[in-house]
Amino acid sequence: MSHYPAPLRLDLLSPPTFWRCEPSWSWVSRPLPDHLLWCVLDGRGSMELAGERRELHPGVCAVFAPGDAPRATHDPRRRLLVFGMHFKVDRSGVVPDPRWGEVMDRELLGVLARTSDASYRRQDPLGRRQAELCLEQVLGLVWDAVHNPGRSATDTAVDEVARQLRQDPGHDWTVAEMAHRAALSRAQFTRRFVAQLGMSPAQYLIQCRIDRAHELLTETGLTVTQTAAALGYTDVPYFSRQYKQRTGRSPSQDR
Repeated sequence: MSHYPAPLRLDLLSPPTFWRCEPSWSWVSRPLPDHLLWCVLDGRGSMELAGERRELHPGVCAVFAPGDAPRATHDPRRRLLVFGMHFKVDRSGVVPDPRWGEVMDRELLGVLARTSDASYRRQDPLGRRQAELCLEQVLGLVWDAVHNPGRSATDTAVDEVARQLRQDPGHDWTVAEMAHRAALSRAQFTRRFVAQLGMSPAQYLIQCRIDRAHELLTETGLTVTQTAAALGYTDVPYFSRQYKQRTGRSPSQDR
């Protein structure tokens, strides 16, 4: 039997806050008594911690641990706009090393920051919980930015094609169409797809179709034949063989 760890427990110690740093602003922190999320939404500056230096610009986020004593300055002509909050957590593993990374999806970062702020300021239990959930999401983005840096536009394009396959597996996909959507040659697309997803585009599409077939068979009134047709199969026995190979069961067993 699998045992999953208990959910992470985060508690806010300060309201989610935005601040536009004053022109003469600089930060020389005393050792922090708690954890601190610190995200740059606008402006330019620099930060130092334990002898390491990081240039600051939109998307750069830091998660500090108790005892950290960061220092920062900014360009008064391009004043920093920062979002952050103090919090405590019931276990280790949320503070990356190094402390900072660049979140590439700045739109999502901004949405989470605004949602956290608005929810908390409703001053009700659900609003506070929503703010904590937004904090968890941002911490996940920062952790990923630190440990999986340097994702290119091509990586994002390949991920987007994979997402489209999952969303619409019944479409008559070809590798040529997938490559065109990612603005890559067929050979380049296939190489990048295998590197990122661990299987060929064709095999990934089959898996997407079988996953969706399982949902249709178990959650709707579609027959095996109707399910196969909905997912682009004209040969029902072939669909059934693929389904059993991937799930260990026949489609009729899951219906």
